[in-house]
Amino acid sequence: MKKLALLFSLATLAGCSVSNQVETLIPENAIVKNKTTDGYTDRYKNIYDEFKDYPVTCSDDCYPPSPIIKCKSDMQNCQFTGKNPAVNLKSGFNVQWLGHASFKITTENGQQFLFDPVSDDFDWPVNWAFHIVAGVDRTPTIELEEGDISRTDAIMYSHIHYDHFKKDDLARIGKNSEFLTPLGFAEHFPENGYKITEMAWYSSKKVGNSTIHFVPANHFSSRILVPFIHEDNDATLWGGWVIEQQGKKLFFAGDTGYSPHFKDIAAKYGQMDVCLLPIASYHSEQHPKWYRKVHTTPEDALVAAKDMNCKVMIPWGYGNASWQMGDKTSHSALFRLLHMYEQINADTPIIVLNEGESVKL
Repeated sequence: MKKLALLFSLATLAGCSVSNQVETLIPENAIVKNKTTDGYTDRYKNIYDEFKDYPVTCSDDCYPPSPIIKCKSDMQNCQFTGKNPAVNLKSGFNVQWLGHASFKITTENGQQFLFDPVSDDFDWPVNWAFHIVAGVDRTPTIELEEGDISRTDAIMYSHIHYDHFKKDDLARIGKNSEFLTPLGFAEHFPENGYKITEMAWYSSKKVGNSTIHFVPANHFSSRILVPFIHEDNDATLWGGWVIEQQGKKLFFAGDTGYSPHFKDIAAKYGQMDVCLLPIASYHSEQHPKWYRKVHTTPEDALVAAKDMNCKVMIPWGYGNASWQMGDKTSHSALFRLLHMYEQINADTPIIVLNEGESVKL
């Protein structure tokens, strides 16, 4: 009898789940690139899939010491102590770096947006497997207050990888916010009444007084692999985001390698006031060419900032809360960025934030 009661309770709970509200945006001017391999024509591909022409490459002494980065060990567990340039763009954007790829953006009229919020470690069981293989525990991230989360207007995810999307966070974020995602993403949400808009490259969505554009990146996607049974390589799209409000624009690149897509975005939307660009996860002794194809080096990010005529650049992807994905250590990518900035005479102002810090631009 108890078993029957339990089964009835579970069935009732399942029946009470609220279906998600899913909208798909693929306007006529959007771009969707699919693979041509038989059996995989529903999978996505990069616009510039064969691009290999990198304008600048650091090849020698790429990680000299810097007096404005203080570390507890060799380029590990660090804090930036330098003085950022005085930049007053009057853009209205307030940018807080929450760690790794997670940002909170507040606009002049009080709207709030989140990019790739991921608290603590990966979803189970990947967090467990990653700890076994890499032996790395993530430094705790900056936690947003419940009230802060509840007033978020929209959450934008760049792609499905575990360090950018965490299912366990969805319940805490709640159903009051809109979720803007790449194509194919909604099926990874539990049914709980979430408002989800899946978007193709160069599609746009109005959120309050802001217009949100989904733009290309040079990356890939995967979430589930069961050898010989199931894989979902490139089954969901990936990309970056542009927040546009009152003529001011903020660009979040998402994970990406360098390619002409940066110039394409600038040609379509014009000069970017604020550019949030990744500078890490490119280092691999075994597969250096592939890693660089899908992750910008610090010098690639500097070139991208110039391509987009960014008024200011904020780097991310390194740091104490980045699972040591910062390259060779948590902060080696930042050392390389500061070094290459001088080497190539870059002129885009760089704002370096420590995790949790914010800047009004």
